Amino acid sequence: MILGAPMGGAPQQNGDGGQVQVLVRDNNVDQALKALKKKLQREGVFREMKLRRHYEKPSERRAREAAEAVRRARKMERKRLEREGF
Repeated sequence: MILGAPMGGAPQQNGDGGQVQVLVRDNNVDQALKALKKKLQREGVFREMKLRRHYEKPSERRAREAAEAVRRARKMERKRLEREGF
């Protein structure tokens, strides 16, 4: 048995049709669901669903993306300084 969740957007290059698949071993569905949720989390599906619950104006989207970029840059700078020993 294979659990899968269709993914939006263009199909991926590996030819899987844009689906995330998890093998169920020894009828252990709980473990398979846990693995599926982890894969979906890594792919950003839950975040995407949360963002698409309500309409976001283009200006709000640009502001959110700019704020996210600033947070990412600050985090990378903190990590770099930590690696260099400052």
